[in-house]
Amino acid sequence: MNIVKKPPLKWFPFIIITAISAILWLLVTPPTGISQEGWQTSIIFVATIACIVAEIMPIGAIGLFAITIFAVLRPSGAATATESIKISLSELNSSLIWLIVIAFMIARGFIKTGLSKRIAYYLVKILGKNTLGLAYGLSVTDIALAPAIPSTTARAGGVIYPIAEALAINFNSNPKDESRNRIGTFLMLTISHVNDITSAMFLTAFTGNLLAAKLVTTSLGITLGWGQWFVAAIVPCLVSFIVIPLVIYFLTNPELKKTPEAPKLADEELTKMGPITINEIVMGGTVLLLLVFWIFGKNFGIDSTTTAFIGLTILILTGVLSWDDIKGEKAAWDTLIWFAALLMMAGQVNKLGVTKWLGDTIGSAVQGHLGESSWIFVIIVLCVAYVYLHYFFASGNAHIAALFPVFLSLAIALGVPTLIAIFALVICTNYFGSITQFANARNPLLFAEGFVPVKTWWKVGFICSVVNLLIIFTIGILWWKIIGLGQ
Repeated sequence: MNIVKKPPLKWFPFIIITAISAILWLLVTPPTGISQEGWQTSIIFVATIACIVAEIMPIGAIGLFAITIFAVLRPSGAATATESIKISLSELNSSLIWLIVIAFMIARGFIKTGLSKRIAYYLVKILGKNTLGLAYGLSVTDIALAPAIPSTTARAGGVIYPIAEALAINFNSNPKDESRNRIGTFLMLTISHVNDITSAMFLTAFTGNLLAAKLVTTSLGITLGWGQWFVAAIVPCLVSFIVIPLVIYFLTNPELKKTPEAPKLADEELTKMGPITINEIVMGGTVLLLLVFWIFGKNFGIDSTTTAFIGLTILILTGVLSWDDIKGEKAAWDTLIWFAALLMMAGQVNKLGVTKWLGDTIGSAVQGHLGESSWIFVIIVLCVAYVYLHYFFASGNAHIAALFPVFLSLAIALGVPTLIAIFALVICTNYFGSITQFANARNPLLFAEGFVPVKTWWKVGFICSVVNLLIIFTIGILWWKIIGLGQ
């Protein structure tokens, strides 16, 4: 049997991106208001995002390549080679990057100990007597895992999907024929959309949240704390958490309404797992400790990233995780490289005034249409545009890096209160994750088996996005005013 190896590089899109970048670099004069350094830095930044969207290489390799090009070409005006490489590697010491790297490693403990699966089966046992309750049981599992697992693919794809698939097939809902409508379609869509909602609840529940938080710090000098994020997001997200499964239930109308066998199946799986282990207890206790320090850490003088390091150290000292586990967490090390590359270039683009110039330019263009409007109308228009532009992206992080700073700058320039602009956009950053089957890295896994036809995915994705936006613009804004974000 011949094994077909994937090429290390997709040459065709790479050549096109390189050629366009070279033309812009060598032949195009920067627009008025942008320096040569800002122009050249922006070219490399946009080219890197294009490479991520086109998936020319694994994302970590793209980050490494971008850092190398940036160091060699010195687009930001570094005077010496030493200064250039220091700028290129400057974000590797970012505390936010290390927070998400360590969170990935802590997440491995959930999977290794089996605690995540045990939580899921317990909730199915308690709530799974009917189809809607079964969906909420899987959804509550996602909430329980979200604070400590920043990978949406790990939560939805690695933990919840296998259980949902097994349950669907057990109820004779198969992905390859019309029996998918019995329960499979409903469960898969609910997993995807709820995963977006739980990601929006917690700073550490999605890599894109930390990217957006770092961009806020870079552009505005504001540091978003874990507790501050949770307080701002919890009310609108909880409303969406309750409402969205009901919307999907109505839209897909699963043929199977009662699932009395689901609790029995969950109980059988729990019996196979045996009694809870010491490692699971340590894992659960460590996560509870993390949550306490993430929420109240400032009172003890403990930073969020330091908290993550404390949690990981506990797991290593107790043997829940080994050093080989840490070394083998490829997603964490990938994130360290590509996050550092994107954040470094985004920071340089902002430092060189390009982000402000772009926001001011777009702001001037729409000033006549939105300038005299209420800031509520402004944020509605900007959030709608921001969300539906994701139809053109296959990567949430690429979307965030390219558009989040621009939309944030524009919102503030047009009079939207700063913190409301920030949290409206960061929550929307999560809510565009299910509008298409390629909008989030987790979606191809949920889509591949065939439980959800393309037409159904796009229809439900669009309608749920509208519902989520309405919740943000009503309950969300009202809540933010109550807690004083509009001041």
